[in-house]
Amino acid sequence: MDQSPKSLEHLVQALRKLPGVGAKSAQRMAYHLLQHDRDGAVHLAQALQSAVQHVQHCELCYTFTEQTICATCADPQRDQTRLCVVETPSDQAVLERTGAYEGLYFVLQGRLNPLDGVGIAELGLTRLMERAGNGVIEEVIIATSFTAEGQATAHVIAQGLSKRGIKSTRIARGVPAGGELEFVDLGTIAHALADRH
Repeated sequence: MDQSPKSLEHLVQALRKLPGVGAKSAQRMAYHLLQHDRDGAVHLAQALQSAVQHVQHCELCYTFTEQTICATCADPQRDQTRLCVVETPSDQAVLERTGAYEGLYFVLQGRLNPLDGVGIAELGLTRLMERAGNGVIEEVIIATSFTAEGQATAHVIAQGLSKRGIKSTRIARGVPAGGELEFVDLGTIAHALADRH
């Protein structure tokens, strides 16, 4: 019979809610924090509490911000004619780190997944169509993942934009930079050949 203190068990269960963290990993993290890094545990708890209290969604693009409008949406230097649609705030952060895109964003907060109850309403596609149809946007770049759900989401978005006469493009997929063909999976090579330019 497990005699772990209840507060330790609650910590382990809380850590298990993180993506990719199973029971053993959560237990290792909890034991490490309590045995070797109590100051780190306190700092982590304070950072989490502060983030929950202060971080909200931008009223325009729905990424994370501490203000009503995020810094990207508020930046007059951004290209106001392009809108890139991503699934999550972390996807937006990745695109920003590339330095290759200078337009605006719309963050869906996920992708279509009817089995989990995520449909058009949950993703805010109506808000996306309103923003894309504001008369300023010339191109909507769809940057959803290439999973089945991401592809379905991209398809629904592209159809909705097309019905409104709004131009949409899809990010390319293919062989990664620096990748050697013999190590790339066949599906990726096939798509790279089909999408060549």
